[in-house]
Amino acid sequence: MKTVDDLPERVRHVEHQWIPMADGTRLAARLWIPDSADKEPVPAIFEYIPYRKRDGSRLRDETMHPYFAGHGYACIRVDIRGSGDSEGILTDEYLQQELDDGAAVLAWLEEQPWCNGQVGMIGISWGGFNGLQIAAMQPPQLKAVVSVCSTDDRYADDVHYMGGCLLGDNLSWASTMFSYNASPPDPEIVGDCWRDMWFQRLEYSGLWLDTWLQHQHRDDYWRHGSICEDFSAIKVPVMAVSGWADGYSNAVFRLLKDLPGKRMGLIGPWSHKYPHIGVPGPAIGFLQECLRWWDQWLKGKETGIGAEPMLRAWMLDSMPPSTSYHQRFGRWVSEQSWPPATAQERIYHFTPYRLVETTEALADAELALQSPLSNGLFAGKWCSYSNTPDLPHDQREEDGGALTFTTEPLKEALEILGAPAVDLEFSASQPVAMVAVRLSDMRPDNKVTRVTYGLLNLTHRNSHSSPEPLNPGQRYRVRIHLNGIGQTFPDGHRIRIAISTSYFPLAWPSPQSTQLKIHTENCRLVLPVRTPRPEHLQFPDAEMTASGAKRQIREGHHDWRVIRELDRDASTLEVINDNGIYYLEDVDLTIEHSVSEWYSYEADDFDSVKGETLSTRGYQRGDWHIRTVTRTILTCDQENFYLDAELDAYEGARRVYSRNWNRIIRRDLV
Repeated sequence: MKTVDDLPERVRHVEHQWIPMADGTRLAARLWIPDSADKEPVPAIFEYIPYRKRDGSRLRDETMHPYFAGHGYACIRVDIRGSGDSEGILTDEYLQQELDDGAAVLAWLEEQPWCNGQVGMIGISWGGFNGLQIAAMQPPQLKAVVSVCSTDDRYADDVHYMGGCLLGDNLSWASTMFSYNASPPDPEIVGDCWRDMWFQRLEYSGLWLDTWLQHQHRDDYWRHGSICEDFSAIKVPVMAVSGWADGYSNAVFRLLKDLPGKRMGLIGPWSHKYPHIGVPGPAIGFLQECLRWWDQWLKGKETGIGAEPMLRAWMLDSMPPSTSYHQRFGRWVSEQSWPPATAQERIYHFTPYRLVETTEALADAELALQSPLSNGLFAGKWCSYSNTPDLPHDQREEDGGALTFTTEPLKEALEILGAPAVDLEFSASQPVAMVAVRLSDMRPDNKVTRVTYGLLNLTHRNSHSSPEPLNPGQRYRVRIHLNGIGQTFPDGHRIRIAISTSYFPLAWPSPQSTQLKIHTENCRLVLPVRTPRPEHLQFPDAEMTASGAKRQIREGHHDWRVIRELDRDASTLEVINDNGIYYLEDVDLTIEHSVSEWYSYEADDFDSVKGETLSTRGYQRGDWHIRTVTRTILTCDQENFYLDAELDAYEGARRVYSRNWNRIIRRDLV
């Protein structure tokens, strides 16, 4: 990666700009505008997120927006209503108010003398979501979208639920926003009203986890903002981007398959990061690719990008298991369309503990499975944020509590691209049960690297909207779709499927320990096989603009610890994400931020399962010193979830606000 100081155009930086909404609320924006735009208006690029433009995403923003501005685009980074320095209250994600405000910003941009009315939206995660959601509203100014690490389906493929299973990241993410929403605006931007704005946020932003747990099935709450409800509403070109270590790579495949207009997909080895700063590497010249996209669709220049393959993906080489990779080896491959016209399937059938290729009928076998709660302690996060070590550990320890099926050593290399699937026939001992299915690469030394996985709440076997309890003892057939992946299995390696009835804390366990009986006759693994072909696809090296000065005052610390207390048969996964204390020179602001998470259980007691988060944020400039502490605890029994939360806010050493929440939320087939 290299920073670029010499850009084609000189850039004017505007640290703060108010944008008025129809109801009088003002949104806070930061702008980078080419000097030439005063005489010759240019297209605009708009990023719209709640992560505090003034300090939270400041350094990251500075690697990207000045770069685009220096190549002839007016760039604007806006804090969503109620976040950062914007006025109002933020009470949930992707509300219609947020989307309407975004459309109002587009209209405001069209009116600016330096903008020619042609606008593109770019964003990662939240900003990738609302880019697609606002595109579905068809505002006339929006001409193209770059959506990174986002989804088209807020229920089936987001941080909250997966396969109808409650994700542990639902608690983690809710706690992140709980902490963000308790943060004040910057007095240097908003003036003396900062304290009134802060107390409005403390009082009214709410406990979002309560809301999300109230909606355990796919209902109108989740349908809102899910563009999969009507792909045809999006008329503008979309570049969909993600990484194999991210939680959102599946959406790229669906967007390529179902969007009606021009679309392009890019999937690298990365976690939840923009690809020009992507980890695991290799990072790529993503900003240069975006410029080709913007030049094509916002300036009408023929860059050739519209004629390139629909999908470009990093084909992962086999690597030993590790919770942290600096780089994933592999190569770039492409497909002209998705699904590929040459799509193939390879099918492996289940026999006791083996996967076999055969056209002959196989005898049925009944294999019992009842996993311990420890299955999942080494799963890593649902979505890697590069706060390593957050990738899956060697799977042999997980496989001990699972039912495994393994091929013979491969006689030749096998390459897959897309979503594997596993067909299961089973019966269950309880009316509510879940299943986790892992696809792994087993090396000749028997180390096991997880390649991909899938989850299914078995009460959701027919519908996420109207789940049905299982009849204990009755046989059912289901298909579990695993996350899409590009992976090479070398010759001499073996492919393994591991099936478990728990996967905590990646997913919240079922109400009770459940035994599944797997009936092998109709079980199979379906792999999306790809025939390798010569390709010479490359990307330029990553370029970006330099960010402002950051001085670390206290070093941070990131770690994952599995703690086993054998005397009382208790286990805890402790996750530490401490960014330390650092100073941003450009805004004369000292910031502290640390998060700790604990996921625990005792023995085989499903009522003992517990998730707890603790977050501290602090901001200091001279005598102004603000600190917030948020804590969230989620527990359960067979009938209910129990949600307890605390929020404390301090000015200096004095606590000025405190509030507790206690909620009981009935479990509904989860």
